[in-house]
Amino acid sequence: MQNKGLNVSVRSFITAIAVIFALMIAAFVLANTIPGGEFARIEDANGNMIIDTEGGFTEKDGGIPFWRWLLSPVLVLGASGNAALIAVIIFLLVIGGVFNSLDKCGLMRYMLDSIANRFGAVKYRLLAVITFFFMALGAMVGSFEECVPLVPIVVALAIDLGWDALTGMGMSLLAVGCGFASGVCNPFTVGVAQQLAGLPMFSGVWLRLISFVLIYSLLITFLVRHAKRAEKKNDAKRAVSEFKKDKKMDAALVCFASILGAGIACVLASAFIPFLRDLTMVIVAITFLAAGISSCLLAKMGGKELLRTSLDGVKSIFPAVIMILMASSIKFTLEEAGVLDTVLHGAVSLADSLPRFAVILFIYLIVLVMNFFIPSGSAKAFMLIPIIVPLAQIFGISAQLCVVAFAFGDGFSNVLYPTNPALLISLGLADVSYGKWFKWSAPFQLLNILLTSAILILGLALGY
Repeated sequence: MQNKGLNVSVRSFITAIAVIFALMIAAFVLANTIPGGEFARIEDANGNMIIDTEGGFTEKDGGIPFWRWLLSPVLVLGASGNAALIAVIIFLLVIGGVFNSLDKCGLMRYMLDSIANRFGAVKYRLLAVITFFFMALGAMVGSFEECVPLVPIVVALAIDLGWDALTGMGMSLLAVGCGFASGVCNPFTVGVAQQLAGLPMFSGVWLRLISFVLIYSLLITFLVRHAKRAEKKNDAKRAVSEFKKDKKMDAALVCFASILGAGIACVLASAFIPFLRDLTMVIVAITFLAAGISSCLLAKMGGKELLRTSLDGVKSIFPAVIMILMASSIKFTLEEAGVLDTVLHGAVSLADSLPRFAVILFIYLIVLVMNFFIPSGSAKAFMLIPIIVPLAQIFGISAQLCVVAFAFGDGFSNVLYPTNPALLISLGLADVSYGKWFKWSAPFQLLNILLTSAILILGLALGY
């Protein structure tokens, strides 16, 4: 069984860095080729800057100096809205330190053996339950980055049950991305988008619930088929070890699960307590730190050893910080050059020549493209909703259906694009290269695009 500490593998790191650097070069070329421009913006009632659809679009000088592009992974830390980026980095380093300590004290190994021993006979039922749990987190409370600490646990569990790392990634990260996109009550996409569109928050839920059920069914079918192939391939290699109960480890495990469970409960409560929504990442980081320290001490790890292993974990996860900064620099480059609005303006102009059914699919495509540059769902909502909702209504398409198209375009590609920090981190922690992940998940993503496109056309036909 592989080591459960969080170590970003050299192979995964080099692959991801190569892909991201190629995208950085492409962004630099675009930034100095496409003319600059910007939409007029106004401040809404909540103090957010949104596009003024009556203010129009004006051209301006574009481009970015080579030296600013070269230093963009560092300069992005000082850009507007960098607080969220810094929070993600701190969050990641905390998780890296805690996981390494949990691994070194033996608690991770014990926990995984305990789960495999208890549920090994009904493991496909366990796969379905875990997948549903992660999808529900994304759909109901808008969790995504907050689920990163759980991804390596699920990956290791999948390997313990005779599957592989891809199965574990599918049960966790792919599932939470699918839930996030279905957007049943997602406050960061559907909630923000509906408010900007002047709709009651979380109204029109029936189509999003149907979407959740259909997407879950597709995902489970995809995962079970792959897991069975992986199990058949790994059967001969799998070593079965006898599990032995340990009172000390049991106490530590109860402590870890209780504290982490309290954190997850707070994240779930954020669906009903608005002020908690901006604190979910902080809550998960604090509870994970508290759970890790307490359980390691209960497992009889000394204080000095705990500090040393935690620092080793922070150092081992640091390459992921480099990947995050490089990926974030792509948006920084295009914003500095003033070409993001130009790309958006050109896309919207194309919609004038499309038939009505194609407009809603084109809106879906616009969001998919913009999500490559702007992973944040709420930030994208402020940028796109004031443009795409009036555009849709010109063609007799409701704002509700527009919000569903926005949620679809924002969520699924979070687990496909190499510009998303959570995907980069999870791939590194699971020792899965980006190329391998893309090749494996692409068939599902293609089927999912066909399914969700059909849902949008159905919604249009039903007058949703």
